[in-house]
Amino acid sequence: MDMELEGYLRPPEYPMAPYPAKVVTLSTSAKLVIRQVDRDDVPILLEAIKPTLQVARDYYDIVGVRLYAELLGWSRYRVRDEFCLVGQIDGLLVGIVNSRMYSPEVGISLHTLAIERGLRIGAHLFASKMEHHIEYLEQEEVLITAESPIGFRRWMIEYGLQERDGQHELGGATPYALTRELYFAAKDRLVAGERPVPPELMAVAEKEIIIATEDDILEKILGAKRRVLQ
Repeated sequence: MDMELEGYLRPPEYPMAPYPAKVVTLSTSAKLVIRQVDRDDVPILLEAIKPTLQVARDYYDIVGVRLYAELLGWSRYRVRDEFCLVGQIDGLLVGIVNSRMYSPEVGISLHTLAIERGLRIGAHLFASKMEHHIEYLEQEEVLITAESPIGFRRWMIEYGLQERDGQHELGGATPYALTRELYFAAKDRLVAGERPVPPELMAVAEKEIIIATEDDILEKILGAKRRVLQ
């Protein structure tokens, strides 16, 4: 009976174009590979997210717990038309973003989590998911909200987003929209990366998603502030 009911509980899936991987050269000359992952990768992503649940700074705890739930729901077929991109440097996971299609025309930006701070990794990953919505999924606009002051500055102000009536499905603050016009106006300034990814870099990224230890993750997020607190 449970298997029969499962067909009713799983949402329908809209066919989505894949995101073509790219590489971004950071200010440190490190190579950030940004690529799409699938449901099989979710367990390792959840392990990387767990340490952020104890970090109140910049609302990492809220972003982390919501991202955890969204990826778990996606892996268990309880979220409709979600996709997830990751950023890796030499195989090491340094950031995660997720988003979904609300309809063929409208996307819903969910969360952006940077594990390595200070290199604009979150900004590059956010730009990449906007790139996917607008250029590869060919959507008309993406609805976005922010849960932290950093998020508001990075998304609403840098992209000049348009305020919208109503509510984002995450609740909370006013929703804003990135339209196709706004995206292409900002693309040269904010969307970086080269394709194709060199085979040797792609091989390392695809071989294994390496996650830092809990202590290392907390150090990357909190840095000197964590040492003072200890």
